[in-house]
Amino acid sequence: MEPTADQTPVTGDGFPGSGRRVLVTGAAGGLGRALARAFAANGDRVALHYASRRAEAEETAAALPGGGHTVLGADLTDAARAGSLVEAAAEALGGIDVLVNNAAARTAAHPPVGTPAADWVAAWERHVAVNLLAPAHLSHAAAQRMIAQGGGGRIVNVGSRGAFRGEPDHPAYGATKAGLHALGQSLAVALGPHGIAVASVAPGFIDTDRVAHRLSGAEGEELRSQSPFGRVAVPEDVAAAVLWLASPQAQWSSGTILDVNGASYLRT
Repeated sequence: MEPTADQTPVTGDGFPGSGRRVLVTGAAGGLGRALARAFAANGDRVALHYASRRAEAEETAAALPGGGHTVLGADLTDAARAGSLVEAAAEALGGIDVLVNNAAARTAAHPPVGTPAADWVAAWERHVAVNLLAPAHLSHAAAQRMIAQGGGGRIVNVGSRGAFRGEPDHPAYGATKAGLHALGQSLAVALGPHGIAVASVAPGFIDTDRVAHRLSGAEGEELRSQSPFGRVAVPEDVAAAVLWLASPQAQWSSGTILDVNGASYLRT
């Protein structure tokens, strides 16, 4: 029997162990799909958000273990839709215990030298809207819901190693991921008194369908050589880290930025 909102098993600190209500943004495929699978395999119920790839999101949801999952569409460049998405997820799941801010934009290359002004502005506006403002609005809405429910919650942001090493061809991506990390740390301090832990992961290159073409030839060799393990990440590598950060046991890691890049970039 699936746990209802009143039957959700909880740990000693009042935060659910499994049977949680989880919203994953950008869950149609790639890392988002792996995240949805990881939480569902943990016994959680998942709301899978998509922006435009509805069929893929529904396919992902249909293959998840367990039941009670739902698929929700929203354009996260519209600030008003962020709050609506959280409310829709909470309504479908009976509440919300975990938010994973995974949806992200990474437009065409836009180096500062050689990029026309109009393209430069468009790239920055797109990245700021999806990578920074949307997680901020989603986190605000989810926090209000978690506080009203009582018992705490978890917010996990998917950032990037590019926030630290620099992204010369994609500066808006690197900058907004750095902002996302900073947002997570601010929220960790602000929401801790309410039992809500907030953390981020900073992955390196992840082998997904959308970027698989880059792993052939010389570029693929260079990407794999960045890690001493001689490979790039698979989505499950990152999903496992997110699942742990969302667990009751990870409360004391609130505010952390966890590198998940196979030692391909080391911060000091």
